[in-house]
Amino acid sequence: MLSTLIIPYRRSLTVLALAGLASASLCAQALNPSRPDWLAPTQRWLDAAVATALPPGTSPLRAEIELGELDGRLRLAPCAKVEPFLPPGSRLWGKTRLGVRCVDGPSRWSVFLPLTIKAFGPAWVIRGDVASGTVLTESDALQAEVDWALEPSPVVATPDQWVGQVAARALSTGQVLRQGTIRPAQVFLAGAQIRVVAQGHGFQVMTDGLALSAGVIGQQARVRMENGRIMSGLVTDRRTVSLEL
Repeated sequence: MLSTLIIPYRRSLTVLALAGLASASLCAQALNPSRPDWLAPTQRWLDAAVATALPPGTSPLRAEIELGELDGRLRLAPCAKVEPFLPPGSRLWGKTRLGVRCVDGPSRWSVFLPLTIKAFGPAWVIRGDVASGTVLTESDALQAEVDWALEPSPVVATPDQWVGQVAARALSTGQVLRQGTIRPAQVFLAGAQIRVVAQGHGFQVMTDGLALSAGVIGQQARVRMENGRIMSGLVTDRRTVSLEL
């Protein structure tokens, strides 16, 4: 069975990772997986959980919920009230399980249903084959709608997150850019002459320095200043390390 809804998302892909799901009541007839009654309660649970977990005004993902069926040989005791729950370590993302337990009946029971959450939204996909180690440029990818939940690695949603990064492995046409497919670019080696920009409250000083470690954009590097002092700063481009004083 399939249900579609629109949910907000954050860039960090922890969108639907819920520590717990609020209790909800269902009529006993909803336990029959052949009935569509499962879909409306499931959508309400997701709507309520996501609405309280995420701030308003974010871009939408189009979610599709595919709820599996109970084993037809299973016979459950009558139950006046059941509640859904997520097994420990599970989250409402990709292929997972939804637990249902009886909380008001002559006998207590719990069952698990296979559940698939698909979350479609804009992302960046490789335009042509890219060799491992290639520094990515804007021309290497184009925007398309993809299922964010298809793989566990978070989607890289904006160009500033991947342009200038390095392909961590060979990438093929149509492959979605995710955090696991890229890594920061190394822009200089230990021993390189670099520019050091020291910044403090209301001032900025620029000087030369010697790199004591390899420089990777967005990461710390150790440098020896002209006066011999050794400091660590943030690599900002191919020959610049920024120091906060």
